[in-house]
Amino acid sequence: MSLQDAVSSGSSGEGNLSESACRSLSQIREIEGGPEGLNAFLALAEPEDLEQCAEGPLTGVLVAVKDNICTVGLPTTCGSLILKGYQSPYEATAVRKLRDAGALIVGKTNLDEFGMGSSTENSAFGPTLNPVDRGLVPGGSSGGSAAAVAADYVRVALGSDTGGSVRQPAAFCGVVGIKPTYGRISRYGLVAFASSLDQIGTIGATVIEASLLLEVVSGYDARDATSVEKPVPRYRDAAVQGIEGMVVGIPSEYFPEQLDPTVRRLLDEACERLVAAGAEVRPVSLPHTEFAIPCYYVLATAEASSNLARYDGVRFGVRLPAEEVGRMYELTRGNFGAEVKRRIMLGTYVLSAGYYDAYYATAQRTRASIAHDFETVFQEVDVLFTPTSPTPAFPLGERVFDPVAMYLSDVFTVTANLAGIPGISVPIGTVDELPLGGQLLGPWWGESKLIAAAGAIEASYEDNT
Repeated sequence: MSLQDAVSSGSSGEGNLSESACRSLSQIREIEGGPEGLNAFLALAEPEDLEQCAEGPLTGVLVAVKDNICTVGLPTTCGSLILKGYQSPYEATAVRKLRDAGALIVGKTNLDEFGMGSSTENSAFGPTLNPVDRGLVPGGSSGGSAAAVAADYVRVALGSDTGGSVRQPAAFCGVVGIKPTYGRISRYGLVAFASSLDQIGTIGATVIEASLLLEVVSGYDARDATSVEKPVPRYRDAAVQGIEGMVVGIPSEYFPEQLDPTVRRLLDEACERLVAAGAEVRPVSLPHTEFAIPCYYVLATAEASSNLARYDGVRFGVRLPAEEVGRMYELTRGNFGAEVKRRIMLGTYVLSAGYYDAYYATAQRTRASIAHDFETVFQEVDVLFTPTSPTPAFPLGERVFDPVAMYLSDVFTVTANLAGIPGISVPIGTVDELPLGGQLLGPWWGESKLIAAAGAIEASYEDNT
């Protein structure tokens, strides 16, 4: 059943929503607990938690929530041993808005520890498997949410996107992922990785479903100092409004010579579909793109080093006893996984005396140049079209011991986070039967344009099936 059907059924009073929700929960629990499980969830709700829901646009709809977004009644572990069993005393604004809209939170999804990774292999509770091919990664860090949607456990899910962590797993799993403008969705209740880059995003089986979820959770929140007070459009309407006259830019820097020919062919075909739908396509340039990955990994690790200092065994989470406080810190923080430790060390280094100007300050100036590139190009075009990832999903274990190769998985997505602009990944075909995503990037607060373009691409494929 699609999300639209579920909403229609709930509004018309057809069937018993509680019974239907509990039946779906039981099916998820049975599959996930058996040999066909994907390890998509770290915690599932109890049947009694699904018995009541508010009246709203998502009445009775099951929604999965990434386990770095705080919920009351379910653990919030961030995929880390250091928060194993932790119960948040408050709920994220985005989750509260879901409940107010009638949604039922079915469970918390697996992720790379504290959102640090591109494959969901860095979770302390084991990797999530890609439902398209269980030998492949689902992407990350929102791999659990993307897998849950792709496996049809739920139609929509919340993720978080710091450098592509909603869009890249959506591409790997063949679903739709939206990263909104920074400030569009409240970050209150999102456990911080890199505060100036983090943004809650939505994942859906279709463009209209991901857009409806975005519409529900967006809006100003006085509890988030980075939240912006702007009206929330009816994003679901944009998915079917058409793109006649839209100008789509194709940045040359996102189409390097070494890009796989099959990937390039699918991207070219998607461009042709945009033209057929009424858009104009033209080449553009974003000259500072080549500096995006080093810039991102300096800034993200610096902020991670600062944000994760709070996990010391004193205030919340795991505490390992010791006779001396310094030893307690050491033992407690030893619960971090290898990737988190690596990023804390990198961040501490770039912030240290003697290196701050050479690394952190330089990265901040580079970030401003990247944002200026986008500001300039969006005076010429409405949206940009690029690959979401250089490749389809890769095998489990292939890049675990090669951090640089893993980091390059996000080469086309980190720029949106550095600039704070919105992005969406939409399926554009398959490579060797594996899903491939195309990415649309838009100007600040330009989500409706992106959704319209993504809807046009999606509709063009549906018309040919």
